[in-house]
Amino acid sequence: MPKSHPHDLYANVHQGFGWKVPPKFNIAQVCCGRWAAGSDAARRVAIIEHGAEGPHRRWTFAQLQQAANRLSQVLTRLGVQRGDRVAIVMPQRFETAVAYMAVLQMGAVAMPLSMLFGPEALSFRINDSQARVAICDEAAVGAVLQARPDCPGLETLIGVGQAAVQADLNYDTALAAESGRFKPVRTRAEDAAVLIYTSGTTGNPKGALIPHRAMIGNLTGFVCSQNWFGFDPFKAERPSQAVFWSPADWAWTGGLMDALLPSLYFGRPIVAFNGRFSPEVAFEILHRHGVTHTFLFPTALKAMMKAVPDAKARYRLKLQAIMSAGEAVGDAVFAYCQQQLGVTVNEMFGQTEINYVVGNCARLWPAKPGSMGKGYPGHRVAVIDEAGQLCPAGTPGEVAVNRFDVHGHPDPVFFLGYWNNDKATQAKYTGDWCRTGDMAVADEDGYLWYQGRTDDMFKAAGYRIGPGEIENCLVKHPAVANAAVVPKPDKDRGALVKAYVVLSPDALAQRARAASSEKFEDDVRQSLQSHVRALLAPYEYPKEIEFIDQLPMTTTGKVQRRVLRLQEEARAASAGA
Repeated sequence: MPKSHPHDLYANVHQGFGWKVPPKFNIAQVCCGRWAAGSDAARRVAIIEHGAEGPHRRWTFAQLQQAANRLSQVLTRLGVQRGDRVAIVMPQRFETAVAYMAVLQMGAVAMPLSMLFGPEALSFRINDSQARVAICDEAAVGAVLQARPDCPGLETLIGVGQAAVQADLNYDTALAAESGRFKPVRTRAEDAAVLIYTSGTTGNPKGALIPHRAMIGNLTGFVCSQNWFGFDPFKAERPSQAVFWSPADWAWTGGLMDALLPSLYFGRPIVAFNGRFSPEVAFEILHRHGVTHTFLFPTALKAMMKAVPDAKARYRLKLQAIMSAGEAVGDAVFAYCQQQLGVTVNEMFGQTEINYVVGNCARLWPAKPGSMGKGYPGHRVAVIDEAGQLCPAGTPGEVAVNRFDVHGHPDPVFFLGYWNNDKATQAKYTGDWCRTGDMAVADEDGYLWYQGRTDDMFKAAGYRIGPGEIENCLVKHPAVANAAVVPKPDKDRGALVKAYVVLSPDALAQRARAASSEKFEDDVRQSLQSHVRALLAPYEYPKEIEFIDQLPMTTTGKVQRRVLRLQEEARAASAGA
């Protein structure tokens, strides 16, 4: 762990920064309303839709606000009131941004749901949140319709695009019948804005309730990780010409709070691409739209490095910053970005409950390859032990964020709590320290170095995986008596989802009668994988399944996933030896 450069500006920026959170604050107002009220609203571009095969479309802030006003009128007629939850199940497209602005300016709560979710994942979240209305397009309408019989509280489904004919309400027709005027609700900064469900180690996912003020709390990390986002830290009057793009789904914290909303907050355009990621498409988007700032997962950067090792010779890029998060970037990718993309990657760390709290800013302080970075301005971050005491440099502990900054002022980035789960909310804290569940070591310069999870959560290809939801799904299959899900180390993805499965008595009997037990097990594996893919999300299905006579258990009957995880790590080490 090398020493940091003696002439960096981190200490000055961190100590000199202080929060200013107004009592009244609304995300839609600062991300759209104020820009739509400007004299250049009809020219200022908000969303650029990248057409993979057709023409690109540009939507201004004036158009975004007009559409949001009309949708707010529609939702009001449907009975949506302040504080009500509205499910948004759509990919990157103009109407998705409209939905967020419309819901938020009403004082209602936006509940983003990934279009990758299957019917079971959708029905749990819709029921738990008591969402009255859902908005979806053709990418998700099939799964939503499958989930709907199990969602008695879901009163209205609004269909966008090709989903209109299958929904209760045609989005275009409904908006056309409304005026473009709407008086936004004056929300408090403390009011709930977004409800995002996070995967849990055991049991069902928990809904993290995010307030409007969290938008403010995100900004220091966003600006730093994006090398000041086109602004000049030494000449504040100089305007930004930034153009942003990220393949991160706008239904996740990374796509919503780290990409869409902050780009709009600064009145700058964001590129929307509704399609599968590929290195070739990524370079096409970066090149075609003159993208200056981006958020790319390490897995995406690795794929780009392998597919286009000579990017500098093939593309004329305008990149000024790359933020990356989800797992360690690694030395090879770090060097590739510097040499071929012309940018030093700023690694970042955060989670839905307390987002954008740690990272780097190559413009103002040096990055250390492989390090998570330091606490961003306004966030007091430390490595603590089980008792909540600070760990000395070099001693592993849990990454935690204090409710108060270095000046003793409340940090606005914090979530309000878990939806209808006070016990889980309280368990997140030790005094004023909010625990992340991630282990790290702090070096003498204050840089954090990731050590792994304190619980059984893990990341696979950039996605946060909660074993509990997958295990619950597997156990519902008739061939399964019990199951445990753990990460299997993988060179490219960081980890793969692996399931250890105990077969049910019926399945054991069928295997005993089968002409080939190997073929029987292969058939069951395929059936289980299809089962999980259909009910949850594609990234959650186990890429590998191993059948086992019994799972390692504690004396109280809890599955010891740690035993299986260590077994996988040992096998990987042995294979690499």
